[in-house]
Amino acid sequence: MPTMGLMTASSPLSATRPKIRPQGGYSGWRTVVWDDPVNLMAYVTRVFREHFGYTQAQAHALMMQVHRTGSATVSRGARERMEADVVAMHGYGLRATLEADPS
Repeated sequence: MPTMGLMTASSPLSATRPKIRPQGGYSGWRTVVWDDPVNLMAYVTRVFREHFGYTQAQAHALMMQVHRTGSATVSRGARERMEADVVAMHGYGLRATLEADPS
């Protein structure tokens, strides 16, 4: 499938879309953020809060999952939206991938 939408994704600070996506009703894709030796935990928490609109507690829990297990699913939804989230995470300097969601 072409990924033309990657080049036109909005900036990571875009406020034009809902920040938290519902866990039910998504269409089979997810954004996974991977651990790296570069970014501070506080920074990763802040990115999750700013971009996805998570509460401090939710963002911290996701950051700790990344830190402890090596990765965490930070969003689920339609492929195009998840592609945009991956691009946004790259814009923040985080390692992220798009994956089919097996659940």
